[in-house]
Amino acid sequence: MKTFSSTLFLLFILASVVVKAQTPDVDAIKELINKAYIEGLHNGGNLDETRKGFHPGFDLLILKNNQMEKLPIYNWIESTEKRRKDNTITPLPKTTVNFVNIDITGTSAVTKIELSRDGKLIFTDYISLYKFEEGWKVVGKIYFKH
Repeated sequence: MKTFSSTLFLLFILASVVVKAQTPDVDAIKELINKAYIEGLHNGGNLDETRKGFHPGFDLLILKNNQMEKLPIYNWIESTEKRRKDNTITPLPKTTVNFVNIDITGTSAVTKIELSRDGKLIFTDYISLYKFEEGWKVVGKIYFKH
C-alpha cells in the first residue's frame, strides 16, 4: 500500500510539473489569439497586432458549396482595412472567446475556440500555430459557422 501511495504521489507531482511547464505557452497562445485575432479582426482593434500574430503564409480554409477556398492573411487584413476605411462594417456586439482546448507538442499547437456575440455561439474555430524564434504565430484556421 505504501508503494502504491508513493507511486501515486510521484505521478501527481510529475503531472503538475508537466502542466506548469506548458502554462507559459498556453498563456502566450491565449494572449496572441485575443490580441491578433479576436481584438484585431473581430472587435475593430489594432491590425498591426494581427500582422505580428499571424504568419505571412497563413491561410483561412473555407468550405463553401463542397469546395475549399483559401483566404490568405494579407487579403483578410486588406479587406478588413478597406471595410473600416469605407465605414461599411456594420457595428456588431463585441466578440468574446472561450478556449475549449489548447494542445501543445513541442513547437506545434492546435486550439479549439468558440466565438460568441451577445452570448450566442457564432463560430467554432480550429487554429494551428507554430512557435518560431520570436514566439507563437497563427499559421492556419478552419471553422464551423453556427
